[in-house]
Amino acid sequence: ALRQALAADGRDVDELGALLAADNAPPAVTLVARPGLVTRDDLLAAAAGARPGRWAPTAVVAAGGDPAALEPVRRGAAGVQDEGSQLVALALLAADADPDERWLDLAAGPGGKAALLGAVAARRGARLVATEVQPHRARLVERAVAALPPGVVEVRCADGREVGAAEPGAYDRVLLDAPCTGLGALRRRPEARWRRAPSDLPPLTRLQGELLASAVDAVRPGGLVAYVTCSPHVAETRAVVADLLRARADVEQLDARDAVRRVAPDVPLGPDPAVQLWPHVHGTDAMHLALLRRR
Repeated sequence: ALRQALAADGRDVDELGALLAADNAPPAVTLVARPGLVTRDDLLAAAAGARPGRWAPTAVVAAGGDPAALEPVRRGAAGVQDEGSQLVALALLAADADPDERWLDLAAGPGGKAALLGAVAARRGARLVATEVQPHRARLVERAVAALPPGVVEVRCADGREVGAAEPGAYDRVLLDAPCTGLGALRRRPEARWRRAPSDLPPLTRLQGELLASAVDAVRPGGLVAYVTCSPHVAETRAVVADLLRARADVEQLDARDAVRRVAPDVPLGPDPAVQLWPHVHGTDAMHLALLRRR
């Protein structure tokens, strides 16, 4: 599956060994400086020996130690978040949308992307609704956004598959970080090698398709949907989007590379309009981003 994903991204399948090696290497701890709450320079000063991330303007790579001991992390101005995760969220916000007042994080737990989106929303005068179906994960989202100004983020414990029908066309931007196999984060969750099996894919891809359809229903005509997975598996990425595009004449796929390069101009990307990040190329988790617009 990883070999197939490399080929689908226009990469040499001989990179498979390098990818597997990168998945075996423990990742550095990456922090996010949430805009308006702490600057990256201040976070760098607080984390001795830290360095800026390679791509996202919010990313800081810690030199070691317990990130919870850092003052910006303790007060919620910063958090632990993979740089790829930061990059795909910021790419959604870099794409053009007007009006741009209501945002939705459709599967928000545990809250890292919601906190980053909420921080930017506070600066732009937007509002974010963050939905999460699992109550304990919804509580994690509440904690993640607690440092933001009151009223910027509304956390709801709700099934994302029902949001599109309940609030059709209500949002200008929708982020769907869909539940997936997590094969893009094997370096963080090595146990997934033994816990995941091909039989996991059908129920997951069905759920991903249902959530993506709900996301499209929830966005207004002209609005944007970012479909994100922490997996490069073709069945969870390109296939899910292709199924939606075949079923919906009111959706078009945009070139997500343009949005990502507004955030990280020098990031190397494949030939596909979807963006696939790689541990062995970008030093991030293998995040996938497809950017869609509702006609």
